[in-house]
Amino acid sequence: MKALLVAAAVALTIPGALAQTPPNNEKEAAKDAPTYTPPQRGAPQRRVGGSSRGIESALPRVILLVPDHVGLTVSENPPLYWFLSKPTDVRVEVTLIDDKGETPLIEYAVNNAKGPSVHRIDLAAHKVQLKSGVNYQWSISVVPNPNERSNDVMSGGALRRVAVPQNIATRRAQLASKAELARAYAAEGIWYDAIALYSELIEDNPGDRKLRDARAALLDQVGLKEVAAFDRRAD
Repeated sequence: MKALLVAAAVALTIPGALAQTPPNNEKEAAKDAPTYTPPQRGAPQRRVGGSSRGIESALPRVILLVPDHVGLTVSENPPLYWFLSKPTDVRVEVTLIDDKGETPLIEYAVNNAKGPSVHRIDLAAHKVQLKSGVNYQWSISVVPNPNERSNDVMSGGALRRVAVPQNIATRRAQLASKAELARAYAAEGIWYDAIALYSELIEDNPGDRKLRDARAALLDQVGLKEVAAFDRRAD
């Protein structure tokens, strides 16, 4: 009888113990996650959130895949990525300006945008060449009424082109893989190139869970929890 009671007690404790222990795949994902090192801690916040309010609360949320400070790139035309929380047939506008803000370098509309989905802006296709040391602002706006822009859902971020760090130049010379370079970019604080490489790898291998987890880890580190969750539950 005593043996049965002990066995029952052990059986009752096993589910609780299992519930408190993260699955092995979650442990492995955390262990292998890339680490983003911000180039300048304490810099002014430059990311603008993109949620709708009031009568326009039915509009989708727009989230740029950017840190809350000026993100860095070593490319003259890095692809830019943004997230839409649900599909919409409302006009979606894409804009890129330099620090003078006189004439947009990019200004176009996306119709019938898909969601929930991560979207790509191809700067190279638009023949944009970023200058080194110049701050650029980019934004995505959902425009329900072109005559009443106060109802727009807008999300904005900033980027600046910098010189290639020595560690990255060495990795390139060694013909490192895209995944290795992405991890190195993140560690060096080169946000846009890290996200671009992981995103390109995901586009080529949409079912690769490790790639999704890697991008989600970077997004978590800059506070983009919703997009990180989207990556983790994507098939």
